Amino acid sequence: MRIVFVHGACVRDGSWWWHRTAELLRERGIPSAAPALPSCGETGVPAGSAGPELPEDVAAVRRTLLDSDEPTVVVAHSYGGIVTAEAAAGIASVRHLVLVSSYLPEVGQRLSDFSDAGPAPFLAADPDAGTFGVRPELLVDTFLQDCDSEVQAQAADHLARQSVQVTEQPVGAAAWQQVPSTYLVCAQDRGTPPRLQREYAGRAGDVVELDAGHHPFLSRPAAVRDLLLSL
Repeated sequence: MRIVFVHGACVRDGSWWWHRTAELLRERGIPSAAPALPSCGETGVPAGSAGPELPEDVAAVRRTLLDSDEPTVVVAHSYGGIVTAEAAAGIASVRHLVLVSSYLPEVGQRLSDFSDAGPAPFLAADPDAGTFGVRPELLVDTFLQDCDSEVQAQAADHLARQSVQVTEQPVGAAAWQQVPSTYLVCAQDRGTPPRLQREYAGRAGDVVELDAGHHPFLSRPAAVRDLLLSL
């Protein structure tokens, strides 16, 4: 078995965001990969009005999934669920989807369809550049309040501006309709309210709740490892 991690919006260096859980899995002989998302500027082309968008993210994740015939669990975080819905569709090696504080869109749905009562206060858009990103001063209190000081100090260096177009582009497939799925509700999440996560989780096959913030793979890596091993 292998794990493919798909990170969320407005960050880069996916391997860093997943590294604590990935290291624990490696100790158990489980390899993992964390593909770069072009819309976050991770592939050398700047994000923005003329840069990569959702289709490029889907293609990047799909390439990683097709790299191997080994049975694969895809772990998608936040915006990663939008990408994974299309990227994982129709791939026989994908055996399970794990959605962490994430979305399970129907065909034709967009990220903006999941917005809750207007723009999020922790995000800032730049209309001229065609990008949006996390307000650095709100990063820790919103997303990392339950992480240790080392993670909190390093996280700002792994933020990214992302193409705002990804919020309005519909997905072309819904892999969760064909692949077994588990939703991990993060009960202390200040970014995606738990009440919304529980609503989204209604589309998943199974639901697990963890007393953690938005990034449990950093704050509770052993718990996330154990969930993945149980699959």
